[in-house]
Amino acid sequence: MEKKAKLICFAVLLFAGMSGTAQAEESSKTEGFKLGVDVVSSYVWRGSELSESPSIQPFASYTFDGIGVIIGAWGTNNFGEVSAATVKRYRETDLYITVPVGLVNISLIDYYIPSQSLTASTKAFDFKSDGPNTLDLTAACNVNDFSLLGSVFVGGNTFKNAKYVEAGYQFHNKNKFTAKATVGLGDEGAYAVSKGTNHFALVNVGCTVSKENFSVSYVYNPAEEHSGLVFAASF
Repeated sequence: MEKKAKLICFAVLLFAGMSGTAQAEESSKTEGFKLGVDVVSSYVWRGSELSESPSIQPFASYTFDGIGVIIGAWGTNNFGEVSAATVKRYRETDLYITVPVGLVNISLIDYYIPSQSLTASTKAFDFKSDGPNTLDLTAACNVNDFSLLGSVFVGGNTFKNAKYVEAGYQFHNKNKFTAKATVGLGDEGAYAVSKGTNHFALVNVGCTVSKENFSVSYVYNPAEEHSGLVFAASF
């Protein structure tokens, strides 16, 4: 665990040194307010299918003039039940702040998921280890067609301080179409829960093809041996 933590710290320092994501993982150069909504055929995040039903995902953010700091909120609500036991639809509300440091965006994100695994509490801002909130510290950067991201859960329901690293490469940009390949590794306790361990494994391999406000993503989680095709429309 200590060795993994050092690797994540090294990755974060590497991103910061280059000075040359939900939602909160990318900084906007546009100052002021921004809002919109995405509609997705299923909710897949970092290789994990969190909801197999279609979801609506609103977002709003504000970028401060001159400093580029962003505060925002993002949410998702699906149209199906989590399970017969909980009789709850998957619901998530995230609050975040993103601070740009050169070409790197450092973000602190609060994931509030009251429907997750029958937690002891559904209160917002309950950061107990068995509560519905998780704090995620991320560092992300984009250099030309390459992107890098490092993440570690640092508060609330941390899933044993689960870590995740991801690399992406946009290999096509022509006739309004773009295509990007993604590879991500993470702790199985958070990103491949069926394994029942916290080993670091390949959990996210995929490709996204986009045109204007529409995209289709193929996502494969090698640790779970699950795959899916996701359609998304942004407004």
